[in-house]
Amino acid sequence: MASSLETSGDSINLETQLFVLFALFSPVLFFCLVFQTVQSHKPHFLALHCQEVGGKNFEESMSHVDNFVKELLSSDALKEYSRARVYLDENYRSQEHFTVSGLSDEAEIALRISLIRRLRLTLHSHSVKKRTFCGCNSVCFSPRSSPFITVNLASSSAKKFRKVVGKETCSETLESTPTLEKAKFPQDYFPECKWSRKGFIRTRWAMADCAFDLVNIHLFHDASNLVAWEKSPSEYSGTRQKALAYVLDRITDQRYEKLPFFVFGDFNFRLDSKKVIEKLCSDATMQTIRTDNNEIHKLVFQETDNDRKVILQIEKKLFNYVNQEVFREDNGTSLLEFDKELSVFKERLHEQEIGFPPSYPYSEDSSQGKQYMNTRCPAWCDRILMSPSARDMLLKPENEEKSIVYDNIGPNVCMGDHKPVFLSFRITAGAGKPNANKHKCCVVQ
Repeated sequence: MASSLETSGDSINLETQLFVLFALFSPVLFFCLVFQTVQSHKPHFLALHCQEVGGKNFEESMSHVDNFVKELLSSDALKEYSRARVYLDENYRSQEHFTVSGLSDEAEIALRISLIRRLRLTLHSHSVKKRTFCGCNSVCFSPRSSPFITVNLASSSAKKFRKVVGKETCSETLESTPTLEKAKFPQDYFPECKWSRKGFIRTRWAMADCAFDLVNIHLFHDASNLVAWEKSPSEYSGTRQKALAYVLDRITDQRYEKLPFFVFGDFNFRLDSKKVIEKLCSDATMQTIRTDNNEIHKLVFQETDNDRKVILQIEKKLFNYVNQEVFREDNGTSLLEFDKELSVFKERLHEQEIGFPPSYPYSEDSSQGKQYMNTRCPAWCDRILMSPSARDMLLKPENEEKSIVYDNIGPNVCMGDHKPVFLSFRITAGAGKPNANKHKCCVVQ
């Protein structure tokens, strides 16, 4: 995730960008599209969350993370950012702590990058002409000194802020890094995985008399389409609800002062499978194919006429629907009624209106940038959410229609199985928390 600040009168242009799950493709193309988005919004503070695809080869791939970060930080598009913070979870040998922030390796690693799982980048800017960039595993950049903006990063005690100066990379054991909080979910949250790598990372920032938390998150996936279909809501939805509640309780408990926060990453939110299938196959009949052990192996939905044409086939890792246009037409708006997982948290979390197609699972074939894979029902897995107090910080000028932009990147281009999602917005100086830099619980060192 990335955040950036830009001074404009009494307001600050704060851009939060979320890039989730990069798959194999040309890094030149990836950087080009991401940098185009950054250049079009020109944020002063940019937070970038990078999440590795699959994670099966992270032991081999970690050696490539440094090259990814170096290329990112040395790019011409980010040359205005003079300060950065990079957080890399590279302790992959620790089952107790690792949250998967490595690169997935493939044959032509020099030409293809699968991605950094939790790379966080942050740039801070002191100059109106220079900007700050931040990401997850995280890297943060900031422009040169500005008379209007000073960026500070809180220590783990959350009672003191440290002024962000220069560029630093934090890796290896992030548990000992004083400027972030990191936690994995308890193992019993998802017992199907012998080693769960899901969890969250939080950092706390103060600038222009505003203070807020940035929380990078990765929730549990649907292990089987068949299990997800069995009931509404699915058991996987309940697992994600439990995990998200765990994070929200942690970041709003009594240990630290409560601040506005932004939560972003791969929430793995899915559409209500049972209800979606009922709508897609309302005029179809269902055939159940079982194994020798009488377990359901496959569901086949056929039209009642039209020579009993097969319109949908479902297996554990197969979701093959005959007409993918339903997920792309009008950005899939007709299916948003089945996007229900966030409704449980409507009093605790807010989201800008979604105006882009489901972000997952896109084909990883470079020639099929708009095509979905036939593995899962397309869904809006990748999101940027905020607390009610964070929402109140957003500036919405009456004469500017697009002062807040919530969209994806590379809609027609292969970006991996997840499309990157970003949020761009402005905040007013002093919004959220008055005099944050001077507050008794937030002393700047």
